[in-house]
Amino acid sequence: MSVLKFTESTPEIVREGLERRIIHTPNLMTVIVSFSDGPWAEAEPYHSHVHEQTCYIASGEIIFYCEGEKEQHLQAGDMFAVPSGKKHTIRLLSQQARLIDNFNPIRQEFMK
Repeated sequence: MSVLKFTESTPEIVREGLERRIIHTPNLMTVIVSFSDGPWAEAEPYHSHVHEQTCYIASGEIIFYCEGEKEQHLQAGDMFAVPSGKKHTIRLLSQQARLIDNFNPIRQEFMK
């Protein structure tokens, strides 16, 4: 069994205003993504990946964009899912937000 205690773990600083914590099994990865540089005037660039993704908005507010779909204003308690290969992005509306992402298969590029 693997355990990650939030208060006892050191986040990876991806860039200023963005940090993440990761736990995984061989086939499933959960990533706690914490933003502290909002609100943003624009969305981040669209991206896609082969991984299926689900996301739970633990705190904050975002706009979720997914190709071919209407943009969605989401807040704490909401979720979204992204199929493999579909372009998507977010725009942070609040000063801070915490998203809980799940990926299958695991994102090898996130591994250190």
